[in-house]
Amino acid sequence: MIVILDRHNRMSSSELQARLRAVDLGGSQFGVDDITNFIDQMQVYEGAMYEISTKLEILDGEFQVRFSHDPIHHMERRLKSINSIVGKLERKGLPVSVNSIRDNLFDVAGIRVICNYRDDVYSVSNYLSSQSDIQVLRVKDYIKNPKQNGYRSLHVIYAVPVFLSSGAHYTPVEVQFRTIAMDYWASLEHALRYKTDLPDDKLAEHSQTLLDCARSLQNIEVQMQNIHRDINGAPQVEETPKTTE
Repeated sequence: MIVILDRHNRMSSSELQARLRAVDLGGSQFGVDDITNFIDQMQVYEGAMYEISTKLEILDGEFQVRFSHDPIHHMERRLKSINSIVGKLERKGLPVSVNSIRDNLFDVAGIRVICNYRDDVYSVSNYLSSQSDIQVLRVKDYIKNPKQNGYRSLHVIYAVPVFLSSGAHYTPVEVQFRTIAMDYWASLEHALRYKTDLPDDKLAEHSQTLLDCARSLQNIEVQMQNIHRDINGAPQVEETPKTTE
């Protein structure tokens, strides 16, 4: 059984309108048409997010039936906040508009998939990537190629059709796949990165310790994965998903 955690409840149009009117755009404000278009687009992103998470739930259930193994420990869903969206566009020097969001931001809708083992990460991501109505737009494998600070995770941007009265709208959703250990480490590293009241020497010390922990966790995960492979018949996949040609 998997647990799904929503960072925010399902959207309220009235709440979105109030937030949009409060956003500072250098003295200007969203017009009525802008607000309507933004709300419509956010509903499409939300629909895409739920489409992907439903597909993941079905895959997890199939693994349980076929292999008596749940590859997904839990999932977390979130939509970027209005302030985060506007801030990212401004940092990129892009206009604040619905078209700009649609053309330039691919992580408005996001799902974090916490798997039990590294094999599960690649199995689930590849099975999802192979579905006929899914497009794989971008893949960044930070498990095989960790970041310098030790961060490990598999990032895949999928496009999934959301069916409206006007037809199918392929909409991007960023999915981050990681193991329980990777997620545990990433949460602590994220907290440290934004802990601004620590002295520089203490920040440097903790950063180095976290890097050492990342290497240790990787070794431990490999050993536990090997034990799991010997006692479980679930698929063993090491291949990174490929982008759709």
